Amino acid sequence: MFAASNIDYDIAHRTRGLGVGGIGVMHLLAKQSGLIEAIDQNLQLLKVHLPYHESDHVLNIAYNILSGGDCIEDIELLRNDEVYLDALGAQRIPDPTTAGDFCRRFTTNDVETLQQTINDIRIKLWKQQPTSFFDEAIIEADGTMAPTFGQCKQGMDISYHGQWGYHPLVVSLANTAEPLFLDNRSGNRPSHEGAVARFDQAADLVRRGGFKSILFRGDTDFTQTSELDRWDDAGDIRFIFGIDAMANLKQIAENLGKTRWKRLERPAKYEVKTEQRLKRDNVQEQIVVKREFENIRLKSEDVAEFSYRPTKCRKAYRIVVVRKNLSKEKGEDVLFDDVRYFFYITNDRLSSADKIVFEANDRCNQENLIEQLKNGVKAMRMPVDNLTSNHAYMVMASLAWTMKVWFALSLPEVGRWREKHRAQKQQVLRMQFKRFVNSFVRVPCQIIRSGRKIIYRLLSWNRWQEVLLRGFDVLKRGQHQPMRC
Repeated sequence: MFAASNIDYDIAHRTRGLGVGGIGVMHLLAKQSGLIEAIDQNLQLLKVHLPYHESDHVLNIAYNILSGGDCIEDIELLRNDEVYLDALGAQRIPDPTTAGDFCRRFTTNDVETLQQTINDIRIKLWKQQPTSFFDEAIIEADGTMAPTFGQCKQGMDISYHGQWGYHPLVVSLANTAEPLFLDNRSGNRPSHEGAVARFDQAADLVRRGGFKSILFRGDTDFTQTSELDRWDDAGDIRFIFGIDAMANLKQIAENLGKTRWKRLERPAKYEVKTEQRLKRDNVQEQIVVKREFENIRLKSEDVAEFSYRPTKCRKAYRIVVVRKNLSKEKGEDVLFDDVRYFFYITNDRLSSADKIVFEANDRCNQENLIEQLKNGVKAMRMPVDNLTSNHAYMVMASLAWTMKVWFALSLPEVGRWREKHRAQKQQVLRMQFKRFVNSFVRVPCQIIRSGRKIIYRLLSWNRWQEVLLRGFDVLKRGQHQPMRC
């Protein structure tokens, strides 16, 4: 089928093509949202702005990743692409060495200023959303290891399982999968370190954004029992945290009467719209049985609840416990039955126990965000030489993911096609970063400079360009109508 044989290459003399034509929409988004102006106004790192401003450096790193770059060295390809420079109206952009030097200019306060600046712009995008968007803000926190093979990076350390690197903290808004705060920490620091302050900052941020209520979620490492009373007293904060299966909690669960337990029925992951297909053979399970490996199989789940007051709390809170009934097998023989307990602490006394469990389990979706930041955006590659500069790079690189979310939030949901447009908006929000880049940024265009215009002439078509052009139309019309604050 691949029958081409007489292949030749030539260079066009008049036609100027660009492979990442969607970068124009991303730049228009940064400009129209006020991000460029806000960075230059708030972030003071350069004494003389010849030729670059702070926003040029920040967006240079973000645009490199949006254009498909994997590392800071890929900026070199863009700065030598005359068509890319013309598409953004730039005479030159910082090279990789200059970008690295810019990262090293940051202090901890400067990184905080940059994050606050981005969050101020984030609120503007939230203000454009429908009323239902503000029902409840779900704030999650988790830590992740960012390993490095470097041996001279200041601030790196070894984790409890022997991995060298850094240990970033990610605090995100689950509603839109936006990273609200990123903290860089040494590899030996505990997962929850600094989480309380970031939870409080995130709560203030979403209150400013107009959210009516707040939900804090986290695993057992983030159960800050000394803070639960304060959060409960706030009045607009719910929390659902995992809590360690301590001996006293297990004893209470084991002593609960049979009538206190009920079977936990999990809903189907999706609805079959046509007809049920036959299940494929579980090859892994067959190998485990054949070779007589030890295997743990889930037989059923039960749920119950009771009241419990942690030592550092003045109040008693609701504990929801899941009892997993397991069987440990070897080959086709059952060795013994096993029971394991999973506990969740919450101040939500109205929702059913089942709903509390499902809401707590939904926190696992933050793992997808962290995966995208690590291996999609590659914001946690830690390319510079110290803790703070790598923190700065992580925040600037994650702006590429944030701009993907902002583009989705800027899409309108009005008119006769509102249902279709709402579905497309949710698809873009949930889209993996690589797919977003391939669908919305890697759009071949011809760049034409005509009068005072820079024209991006599309040279191909894909199913998402309808959405790209609709988003561009909204941003273009909004140039003379600033976003609501």
